[in-house]
Amino acid sequence: MIRIGILGDIGSGKSYVANQFGYPVFNADHEVSKLYKKNKKIFFKLKKKLPKYINTYPINKKQITKAILSNKTNLKKIVNIVHKEVRKKMELFIKKNKSQKIVILDIPLLLENKINSKGDILIFVDSKKKEIEKRLVKRKDFNRKLFYKFKKIQYNSNYKKRKSHFIIKNNFIKKNVNRDIRKILKEIL
Repeated sequence: MIRIGILGDIGSGKSYVANQFGYPVFNADHEVSKLYKKNKKIFFKLKKKLPKYINTYPINKKQITKAILSNKTNLKKIVNIVHKEVRKKMELFIKKNKSQKIVILDIPLLLENKINSKGDILIFVDSKKKEIEKRLVKRKDFNRKLFYKFKKIQYNSNYKKRKSHFIIKNNFIKKNVNRDIRKILKEIL
């Protein structure tokens, strides 16, 4: 099985690109959302670490946002609790899809949290900053302060590009993205 890790900046279109491959995708953001809505263990762990902010189940994203924005150590506390569970979910996903030729890992902090394996093929989704800005501002739950907090815990783009085996230029035109994906698949299969 080939594991492909998708890297890129927030808003660069990583999830969009991941879904264009046509292979099973592990989307960490969706898993985190599910954990907040359906996992009481996560709720109790977060409530214990952040009682001032996390107090209703299912966990409301506004509570998480408030916790992150009020104190710089809160984001680390949340990541430490949530990422252990995300890693378990990813391992289950990989087991479930072991007969697949390829699986796609759409995990925002893939390198930062050392979730990738040595043999993974890393693909960087490269988008113009202006395009990213335009798209982020359109998101209904976009919060600029939160965006910068997450940006601080991520490796910079140049580092991620250097670590990548391939770069996909995402100009948000499906035809171009799919052409790049076909080239990559032709090379790795």
